[in-house]
Amino acid sequence: MNLDLVLFIIFTFVQGRLAVIVWRRIRALERSWRAVAGTGMGLFGVLLVVGYSCTSAAVMGKVHIPAKMAAVVGAITYCYLLSSAAGLIFYTALGPVRKHMNAGADPARRRVLKLAGGAAMASPFAVLAYGALLKRTQFEIKEVDIALPGLAADLEGLRLLHLSDIHLSAFLSERELARMIDAACELRPHVAFATGDFISTFGDPLAACIRQLARVKADAGMFGCLGNHEHYADATRSAVELGARAGIPILSNQTRQLRFGSAVLNLAGVDYQPIFRKRDYLLGAERLVYPGALNILLSHNPDVFPVAARQGYDLVLAGHTHGGQVNVEILNQAINPARFFTPYVSGLYRAGRAAAYVTRGIGTIGIPARIGAPPEISLLHLRKA
Repeated sequence: MNLDLVLFIIFTFVQGRLAVIVWRRIRALERSWRAVAGTGMGLFGVLLVVGYSCTSAAVMGKVHIPAKMAAVVGAITYCYLLSSAAGLIFYTALGPVRKHMNAGADPARRRVLKLAGGAAMASPFAVLAYGALLKRTQFEIKEVDIALPGLAADLEGLRLLHLSDIHLSAFLSERELARMIDAACELRPHVAFATGDFISTFGDPLAACIRQLARVKADAGMFGCLGNHEHYADATRSAVELGARAGIPILSNQTRQLRFGSAVLNLAGVDYQPIFRKRDYLLGAERLVYPGALNILLSHNPDVFPVAARQGYDLVLAGHTHGGQVNVEILNQAINPARFFTPYVSGLYRAGRAAAYVTRGIGTIGIPARIGAPPEISLLHLRKA
C-alpha cells in the first residue's frame, strides 16, 4: 500500500477520534459557549485540510501559494498530525493502567496521574521539536568499506562520495548546505555522486543546489540522477540543464565510462523508478551494463536493487528513504515510515555478488526533523572481496 495513503488513513482516524473526545467535552459546556467551541472546532478542521493540502506537490502545482509559505504551513500541519497520532496512541495505551490506578485513589494521586498522562501526550511534540531544532542539520560523515568480488586491482581503495536527498528548501538553507559541502570537499573523493531530490517542491532554489554541488572537486568529477521531487516540481529539464552547465552530468538511462589504470568504471543512471510500478523497474537498463567493467547503477529509489543485481550491476547507489527520517528502535528493530515501501532503508545491502548502499541523505521532507536518522555524507571505499 502507498505510504501516503497509509498516513492519510491513520491521520483521518486519529483526528476523527480526537474530534469525538473534544465534542464530548464541548457538549458539557453552556449553550452559548457550546456554539462558540463548535464553530472553532469546525474552523480548525478546515485549517487542517488546507494545511494537509500544502504537503502535496500535485496540489501545490495547481494553486498560487508562495512555495515557502506552503512549505511552512504543510510542515506545521504534518508535525501536528504526527504528534497528535503518537499522543493518542500513548494516551490509549495508558488507559487501562490509568483506570486501575484511579480506582480508590485519593485526589492528590489522581492529579499526579493526570499530569503523567498529559506529559505522555505532550512528549511527541517535544521530541519533534528536538529533531527539528537540533538534529535536523547535525550531519554525520559515514565511511563504509564495500567488498566486491573480482574487483580490479586498479579500483582497490577507490573513494566514492555519495550525496542524496538534499531538499534545498525552506527547511534547509544554502548556508547550511554549504557547511555540509565544505565537509564533503575535505574527503578528497575519486568520484562523486548525487542521487536525486535536489529540491522539494515548486519554487525551491534548484540553481543554488547545483551551484553548491559543483563545489565538490572529485578527481573524475560528479555524476547524478533524478529523484521523484524533480518530477513533482516539474524541474527535471532544469536539473539536467543546470547540471550540464556546472559539469555534473545527470544520467537518465545513460552511461559514462571512467578509466582508472587498466580498469573501467561504468556509471549508469536511471530516471526515478516509481514504487507503484514495480513490474516496470529498470526496463531496458540491462542494456546499460558494460561487460568487463565494474558496473555502478545510480537510482534514487533503492527498491530496484534485486532487479539491478539480476541484470548484472555490481553496486547500486540510492537514497530516497532518508533512513526513515524518524526512526525508533524497539527490541533491536528499527521502526520508521520507509519500511512501508522497501526493505532497503539505510546502509549496506547484498544480493549474491552485488551490493547496494542506501544513504540517509541530507535534507528532510514532510516534517523538518530528523530523529534517530541523522543527515549523512557517505564516503564509500571499494575493496576486493
